[in-house]
Amino acid sequence: MTPIYLDHNATTPVDPEVIEAMLPYLGETFGNASSVHQFGRSAKVALERSREQIAAFINCEPSELTFTSGGTESDNLAVMGIGYANRERRNHLIVGAAEHHAVLESAEFLHHKEGFGLDLLPVDREGFSSTAALEKLVTDRTALVSVMLANNETGAIQDIPALARVAHHRGTLMHTDAVQAVGKVKVDVKELDVDLLSLTAHKIYGPKGIGALFVRQGIRVRPLLYGGSHEKKRRPGTENVAGAVGLAKALEVAGRRMHDDHETLRGLTNYFIDAVLSRIPDTVLNGPRENRLVQTANISFKGVQGEPVILSLDMENIAVASGSACTSGSTEPSHVLTAMGLAPEVALGAIRFSLGRSTTKEKLDHVLSVLGPIIERLRSMSPSRPSRV
Repeated sequence: MTPIYLDHNATTPVDPEVIEAMLPYLGETFGNASSVHQFGRSAKVALERSREQIAAFINCEPSELTFTSGGTESDNLAVMGIGYANRERRNHLIVGAAEHHAVLESAEFLHHKEGFGLDLLPVDREGFSSTAALEKLVTDRTALVSVMLANNETGAIQDIPALARVAHHRGTLMHTDAVQAVGKVKVDVKELDVDLLSLTAHKIYGPKGIGALFVRQGIRVRPLLYGGSHEKKRRPGTENVAGAVGLAKALEVAGRRMHDDHETLRGLTNYFIDAVLSRIPDTVLNGPRENRLVQTANISFKGVQGEPVILSLDMENIAVASGSACTSGSTEPSHVLTAMGLAPEVALGAIRFSLGRSTTKEKLDHVLSVLGPIIERLRSMSPSRPSRV
């Protein structure tokens, strides 16, 4: 059987419409968008047109968007840029315990190297943070609260507007990492009531190497890079025009397909979850059944570890993951799942199945046909095989 890809939360193939839109800016329209001659002006027009399209998609002003190299840079710029810009009067940060490492490690750097106070906002068993917990942590010294809109491992969708109200009540800025959410669910910065928002292209059938950071007008962010006045001096470097065009086109395609993709993937994912839980003993769904990205299923197989499952499935031409691709190769349990209270041995047996536009019921049935025997074989070899009651 042809390879089956169930790791769309890590990255997606580039949509043909996106490739077609980008091609002119990889060929004849090659100018540097900062050059004043006609070659540069042509590139600048495409760059600013893309900025306008992306801004319209998330309901902000084009001037509030800064292009970056992707979600990690956007998260770093949000956390560290706000931290450095406000350190004299506000030197405390709050980030979600289940955040992507791009947020966690940025905050930890400021904490360990720059003396910032840092608190992790806890999550419950399903991966949600509460306003009550945030109210206990936020102070008049808190510069930023950063909570992911949709978790990359479990798909849990946070109530960002409620958390933002708590932050804003204390004069604190609110950032959300919307890398997994943009293009899959409606994302409106005004409805979310956020001050900063990170997004990227390659999670939504766009190119790698391009992302953006929304920064609400009037907010000061200290740049992390130096060497030019590009992007209103927030992010120097020659602009990735082809990437910006690709990001704008990917969002356009996602907007057209969002309803149909949502309904199709919800049905397929629920079918797969039900089948795994009913056919394979000692399995558990991690994260919520509702209020999640519908294409994400994080399932723990008790008595096995994730890596042998991934490798066994790969030998069957099936691609899955144990969590974030940014921590691939780690032998530690997922920090997301441990923050949710899962025992280490259960978290170590977690596999993330993330479906996409190429997924069909026939492909899932094939996965199911080989997954059960793989788990049974690995459990028979494991000294931690779960006992039967």
